[in-house]
Amino acid sequence: MSLNRCPFFEVCGGCKYDFADAKYRDVKQKDLPLLNYTDAAIWGTPGTRRRADFAFVDGHFGFYKQQSKDIVDVNNCPNLVPEINEVLKNIAKLPWRGAGAVLITKCENGIDVGVKSDVPYFSADFRAAVEKLPPQIIRFTWNDKAIRKYSNPEIKFNDKIVIYPSNAFLQPTVETEQILRDLVVKYVDGAKKVADLFCGLGNFTFATNATGFDIVGNGITRDLFKKPLSAQNLKQYDVVIMDPPRAGAEKQSKEIAKSDVKRIIYVSCNPTTFVRDKKILESGGCKTTVLIPVDQFVGSSHWEIFSVFEK
Repeated sequence: MSLNRCPFFEVCGGCKYDFADAKYRDVKQKDLPLLNYTDAAIWGTPGTRRRADFAFVDGHFGFYKQQSKDIVDVNNCPNLVPEINEVLKNIAKLPWRGAGAVLITKCENGIDVGVKSDVPYFSADFRAAVEKLPPQIIRFTWNDKAIRKYSNPEIKFNDKIVIYPSNAFLQPTVETEQILRDLVVKYVDGAKKVADLFCGLGNFTFATNATGFDIVGNGITRDLFKKPLSAQNLKQYDVVIMDPPRAGAEKQSKEIAKSDVKRIIYVSCNPTTFVRDKKILESGGCKTTVLIPVDQFVGSSHWEIFSVFEK
């Protein structure tokens, strides 16, 4: 990178570590969760984030300051892809009123902007300003209601194109999404029937020809937190993939531990809930054979954990 320091570091609360610093990896690696890793950490590339959560409060748009609800005005973030930075200044200038969150996502065919706010409505002058935004912003929603839409935003997983629902979960970078998908495909190899749990839009589902299960997304509609697949349901699968939200997969892990599934691929964005679920799986006779930390959320304190369990 040309930068040797992010201009917003220690001002905005978006990053715990300065990703532009030459010592970034050394510093962040010291805070790796204490687990018996089988492989070295995989590092994401700064400046490749395709989505970011912004906030607005009383006319200010940007990131929250560290340990504060005050806003740092941001119209260019060096950790984001150029396509988002190109429109960020225009978005920041909108007549923001009240408070809320703004998720900006670079899709295959343009930029998607999704506003979430306790204020259920937007003003006429806000709508007028949104309609004047650059054409590369193809959809702008307020509490999932479209203010303007030129086309449906699309996401691509290898050669599979899916429609991106407003505010849906998506891996933060294309690079780490591909890394995780390649790892999953590698360890699914040879399986006859695969279940992809918490499958979301299908990052792993399509690549592994799996049966997907989810509340929303491209899988079978099922709330796995309330109604996990039972050990009996799992009899037909020889490999299970899990990529749950930060809450983890406690109930589902208990069913897997009781099942005859021979291989479990678990991708976690929360080492704390991962450790809890890991103990549950181990209580059912599962052994950890692969454990890799992935710096998917560059600059933040978060780590993604890729793991494989065998029975």
